[in-house]
Amino acid sequence: MDLSEANKILCGIDEAGRGPLAGPLVIAGVVLLKKIDGLRDSKKLNAAKREKLYRQIVDSSHYHIVIFSNVQIDDNGISACLRDGLKEIMNVVDATAYLFDGNSTFGVCGLETLVKADDKVDEVSAASILAKVTRDRMMADYAVEYPEYGFEKHNGYGTKYHIEMIKKYGRCDIHRYSFRVKSLDEPTLF
Repeated sequence: MDLSEANKILCGIDEAGRGPLAGPLVIAGVVLLKKIDGLRDSKKLNAAKREKLYRQIVDSSHYHIVIFSNVQIDDNGISACLRDGLKEIMNVVDATAYLFDGNSTFGVCGLETLVKADDKVDEVSAASILAKVTRDRMMADYAVEYPEYGFEKHNGYGTKYHIEMIKKYGRCDIHRYSFRVKSLDEPTLF
């Protein structure tokens, strides 16, 4: 390992909630201060394991979490929210390198990307877990407020059940109106 690798401080970045019809977009950035066993893509872990790792990550890292509401997503667009969240993390979390899961920098300079980084790089896995747990907790709270939609089951994603509930009840305050569903035959608002 060369000296530049030894002094590298990596901030891993990942998001949760890019594609759902309801709820927030959550982006997390993490610099690990010590090794944590069991880190991997949050979607490959069960909820109990994610919760356990969440506490370990919070206690063993420098991190920052950015949340964009459904209203901000509707007003600004998902790409602009992602860009702004990435910039905020890079401004708040001190690191020498920033790695985002995926293949797009959303126009942010100084950001590296790697497809499936959330299952290959511990810092990105940790960010994946912080983002998902944060968002899942928010969706569980929304499920209490809007019980008819079943948010605790699908977290706002466009499942058959969720779409049926939108057909039955219409959209609620946490739905993204800019995300259109063909089967709902809704007029375009944006």
